Amino acid sequence: MCYFQVRAAASREIRMDFDRQSGLFLHVASLPGPDGIGTLGEPAETFVDFLAESGQSLWQFCPLGPTIPIHDNSPYQSYSAFAGNPLFVDLDRLVERGWLDELDRPDFDDGHVEYGPVREYKEARLTEAFETFKADASDDEQSNFETFVEESGEWLDEYALYRALRDHYDGVSWLDWPEEAKMRDPDALAEYREELADSIEYRKFLQWVFDTQWNDLKEYANERGVKFVGDMPIYVDLDSADVWANPEIFKLDAEREPKYVSGVPPDEFSDDGQMWGTPVYDWDALDERDYGWWVKRFERLLQRVDIFRIDHFKGFESYWEIPADAETAREGEWVEGPHEDVFYAIRDELGDLPIVVEDLGEITPKMEEIRDTLGYPGMVVAAFADWCDGDSRYHPANYDANSVAYTSTHDTDTVVGWYDALDEQDRECLHYAVDHEGGDVHWDILDTVWNSDSVIALAQVQDPLGYGSEARFNVPGTVEGNWAWRVSEDALSGDVVQNLYDITEESDRLAE
Repeated sequence: MCYFQVRAAASREIRMDFDRQSGLFLHVASLPGPDGIGTLGEPAETFVDFLAESGQSLWQFCPLGPTIPIHDNSPYQSYSAFAGNPLFVDLDRLVERGWLDELDRPDFDDGHVEYGPVREYKEARLTEAFETFKADASDDEQSNFETFVEESGEWLDEYALYRALRDHYDGVSWLDWPEEAKMRDPDALAEYREELADSIEYRKFLQWVFDTQWNDLKEYANERGVKFVGDMPIYVDLDSADVWANPEIFKLDAEREPKYVSGVPPDEFSDDGQMWGTPVYDWDALDERDYGWWVKRFERLLQRVDIFRIDHFKGFESYWEIPADAETAREGEWVEGPHEDVFYAIRDELGDLPIVVEDLGEITPKMEEIRDTLGYPGMVVAAFADWCDGDSRYHPANYDANSVAYTSTHDTDTVVGWYDALDEQDRECLHYAVDHEGGDVHWDILDTVWNSDSVIALAQVQDPLGYGSEARFNVPGTVEGNWAWRVSEDALSGDVVQNLYDITEESDRLAE
């Protein structure tokens, strides 16, 4: 057990406990299976079994929310920070419940998610299941559904209404809805709830089915010693239920258009910086409300996962605020974030938080101070290492215990991919650092990261499989061809299981 303890201020003691352990990253969409996309039934259980057999105690994945097609189905841009993605619902489990007849599936691509055909097929089947549920649900099933709706409360009501309205207005953004819907006129919303009652109930049904299957999967995993590592993007999409239902906590104008959007300033990767387009928070307004929306967001995620990563932690220290009408991100400026206050408010409501943080990119002394005050482990990534510089922050020899070490991440190339791109000198330095004497270099790199001092070690599943750039999951700054890679079921077996287990045992990362 590795213990971290700091004192933020008088009576503000923070303590984070993590076992020395390891795991793999694989987004749910990338699981094998017959539906053209990963699902929460047997495909997910098979991967849990693979993790357990190979000695891994953690499964990390991307955010689970319903994705937006025009954003290339990125899991980091969702219609809701609270809802689950119905495309992950396992249809075979719905057949077992009697809500679907035996399935006649199209011939989907086993190697990549074809989001358009998958969405068309699955939404039709989910609609059939809902109609059968309405007609034939048992008293227990109806009671369980009603309990879920009641316990979910406001987020589910707002999300279901938002999705029903979006369907009603042919899929256009809420910013282009009629004024009474856009501005949330109470009388108009009451009429919509009555007019669109069936569509609203359908959206709630999908969330109940998702949650039911997710809870079953989490129980299955936890019983086998596997914990879930979730992911929380700091920002939410403009075209989301979150912004439509909570305009007061974002910097919007009188017409609820964004005054500012988020992004990053010019750097070595982009001369003009990046405009992400997501609205920025009004942290003063959130503070006045005791960060209630954030408390609910954390609470919802903690219902699903055992540990979670906060993406772009830098934004809590300061963030790059860009006028919404700016031509490039160059026109932005740094604005102070809430620092530790938001985390203290959440902890006061929910207790200690099992958090790791993405602290890559521009690292400021103040951000490090906030991270260390809170006691949250940061990230180190072997893919970023200067292998010829023994003092490089990302060199495995320099990882400290209060960190999470990655061979690669969903935003980098695979181990084999980034290794192949190294020049000859860097390769020689890497060979020395990982004691490579021939054979598959990806195992030597993984072994070196696993044997580092970092309390948690993680790798994309592509890395122990030895896959190259053809299996890359995402290329930041591009808008097509991402988030679609899938692993084959045949790959999750054989020598990979034993090799991974041996490395994990030797590095003292087997779960007790």
